[in-house]
Amino acid sequence: MPVTDEAIDKIKAVIVSGELRPGSRLPREPDLAERLGLSRNSLREAVKALSIRRVLDVRQGDGTYVTSLEPDLLLDALTFVADLQQDDTVLQFLEVRRILEPAAAAMAARSMPDEEITALGEVLDRLDGGLSLDVLIENDLEFHRRLAAGSGNAVLCSLLEGMAGPTVRARLWRGRVEGRAVARARQQHRAIYEAVAARQPDSPTARQPDVAQAWATVHVAEVEQWQRGTLGTGEPAPV
Repeated sequence: MPVTDEAIDKIKAVIVSGELRPGSRLPREPDLAERLGLSRNSLREAVKALSIRRVLDVRQGDGTYVTSLEPDLLLDALTFVADLQQDDTVLQFLEVRRILEPAAAAMAARSMPDEEITALGEVLDRLDGGLSLDVLIENDLEFHRRLAAGSGNAVLCSLLEGMAGPTVRARLWRGRVEGRAVARARQQHRAIYEAVAARQPDSPTARQPDVAQAWATVHVAEVEQWQRGTLGTGEPAPV
């Protein structure tokens, strides 16, 4: 195992054990290096790598701290990775979205608070008349972000956010605008929202998770199918 990887594992073990908790300050470099049986150089490289991964926060003149370790922070790099993907790899991200996003919609239909459902509907209500691509992208981001947050699962929310950041959505929406599929996408958003918001007649509290899940599946699958068709023509995916 490379020396830096070994150093990373040792620091990680200290955090996992609970000895260093979120927000804790790391001991002085010479003390920590001696304690972990590392050279100061390998410790520095490990700290640098873990700061890039948002596990550690290096504050000049103050010290090095363990971050909050919240999922949205640790999974932030996923957005960067997704934005760099091209062609077939974009399809792989869409395939994963097709698995996760319907699950998030179903969970939102079960547990999303009423005030958050109202806010979700207001996002859709803001789309009137002729809209620029930038407005469509921002509205789409906010709709899916709120829907995922409504699942109540921070890890799922962060994964979905990371797999379809602004750059990826810009590519897909540009193609949909050119293909005149915007109205259909908006209809699908509305159907997902209505399923999340709906009350079943025999219960004042139960919503329609199966319907929300089905519409979310249709929505992501249609984007995936369009992307496959674009690649099948031999033309580059829209960027």
